[in-house]
Amino acid sequence: MTDATQTPTPENPASKQEAQAAEPVRIFLVVVDDSPELKVALRYACLRARKSGGKVALLTVLEQGEMQHWLAVENLIREEQRAEAEQKLQKLAREVNQLTGTLPALYVREGNRLEEVLALIAEEPSISILVLAAGTDPEGPGPLISYYTGRGLGRLRIPLTIVPGGLSTEALDAIT
Repeated sequence: MTDATQTPTPENPASKQEAQAAEPVRIFLVVVDDSPELKVALRYACLRARKSGGKVALLTVLEQGEMQHWLAVENLIREEQRAEAEQKLQKLAREVNQLTGTLPALYVREGNRLEEVLALIAEEPSISILVLAAGTDPEGPGPLISYYTGRGLGRLRIPLTIVPGGLSTEALDAIT
């Protein structure tokens, strides 16, 4: 009597596919904003994802307004902000696809940026690394980095990668 199950071998392509499907994919989360450092964080995440067989996720957070007594105006502004955010995410998704060969996961959320990043990480167990680029101006590295390297560090369940915001494309290519 013979055993009908196959023993995984390097020569058996089916077992390779099963092994790859069983391995969790590393997802690099990049927070989209209007800072010039975004491009550095995005390129770093893309290069790391490509080299490690991972993927990229992009999150943009629409900050809530405080014009509750002008609800109709606030709703119109919110719709415009969402449309602009979605256009920006689509443009960045094309860049990610060019660099990695895969499409990123896209997330649009409303609320406090610090809290929404943590909420998304908690809700999506596949997100494994948060990638941020430090600001280059004298005011400091930026609010997200300041928070997540300070009192918010204990709330992160994943590693935080901080990329110097002034790195050139060549420098990023050399270190990834």
